[in-house]
Amino acid sequence: MSQKETEAKVTEAQSAALELANLSESARDDALHAIADAIEENSETILEANAIDVEEGKEMLEAGEYTQAFVDRLKLSESKLESIAEMVRSVAGQEDPLGKTLAARRLDEDLELYKLSVPIGVIGTVFESRPDALVQIAALSLKSGNAVILKGGSEATHSNRVLYETIIEAAAEVPDGWAQHIEAREDVDTMLGMDDAIDLLMPRGSSAFVSYVQDNTSIPVLGHTEGVCHVYADSEADLSMAADIAFDAKVQYPAVCNAVETLLVDESVAEDLLPDLVERYREAGVELRGDERTRDIVEMDAASEEDWSTEYGDLILSVKVVDSLEHAIDHINTYGSKHTESIVTEEADRAAEFMQRIDAASVFHNASTRFSDGYRFGLGAEVGISTGKIHARGPVGLEGLTTYKYHLEGDGQLVATYAGENATPFLHEDFDGEWVPGHLSGSEE
Repeated sequence: MSQKETEAKVTEAQSAALELANLSESARDDALHAIADAIEENSETILEANAIDVEEGKEMLEAGEYTQAFVDRLKLSESKLESIAEMVRSVAGQEDPLGKTLAARRLDEDLELYKLSVPIGVIGTVFESRPDALVQIAALSLKSGNAVILKGGSEATHSNRVLYETIIEAAAEVPDGWAQHIEAREDVDTMLGMDDAIDLLMPRGSSAFVSYVQDNTSIPVLGHTEGVCHVYADSEADLSMAADIAFDAKVQYPAVCNAVETLLVDESVAEDLLPDLVERYREAGVELRGDERTRDIVEMDAASEEDWSTEYGDLILSVKVVDSLEHAIDHINTYGSKHTESIVTEEADRAAEFMQRIDAASVFHNASTRFSDGYRFGLGAEVGISTGKIHARGPVGLEGLTTYKYHLEGDGQLVATYAGENATPFLHEDFDGEWVPGHLSGSEE
């Protein structure tokens, strides 16, 4: 696609965003239900396109370019499409994030200020191999009133094309141009320069890629980078629970960013926990890499310094024996990616210390890191998991795709009244109330 064509798509999305922001909740929800129905009805066509991507992925696997876990992320099935459709319906069932009065303040009698939630505008997204990511991002953008530019990975080209076409045809009543699809890396570079038309960029990928985006644009970036997640089996852990959580966090779905990459075990429980747990891992095909203290207990390959900061995205796990809770916290804050961290312990005070001192978007007590997910959090879905701290953090759902603006309702007031020696003082009283246009002048709708 030429630069002009990409610019035209972004400009069309910008125009659509102004209309979409004022589309009724019922119209947005109807479109989402239509999208869910269309995905189920077009399942055969979608799966045929996906089979092409999977076959090409297998060829890349044989060539050593892809891992098996990477190829597994590409694959769709009838049950997976049913889950995707249900996710879209779940988004439709969420509370409308738009037009909510977030705060109300009386500046003076008949002078009222309201803070209301509104869409961000145009969102540019670049995401990884999972085809369902395109549907999640499009659904959340539509529900939150945002136009969206969708750029998926080349490994899922055929799947993304068919899914995009299905979405656009199903949402025919939504303003034209609300969702745009681009494919080439050059299109991304064009997008990075359109700070006058795009309000937010959301890249999902490696730290290197997110850094590239941040370094080459003046558009605000909400980055989704690696998930170097940890489970810490504390000295006061229920060891059966710790084993189950550590196993689930790695094996249930190893290719995703909320899978655990490093297991930390307190020295006081290591000899009781590790032998049986390591055997479970090996039976599940997990490759294990341990520090010296771990290898004194159970035989496995040696972990390198690089392992502690690596997102494997596969059935590989690094294991480290630590001296104390303090040691575990220091290790995680040093090597973690600020994504999701979990402690297994029966002592509430130790759990509280861990959760308060760990610098991460999500911290869990006695739960698998795999719970770090927009759908599981009750957000309907997610456009990504933000490991940064500005605007949105953790799984980004509808609330993370909104901003706010102020509405001031007056009745002829002048700033001069509140200035000078005889100035009228402001009341600045917060009150419970919803914005109703024109209610002070009696001309409300």
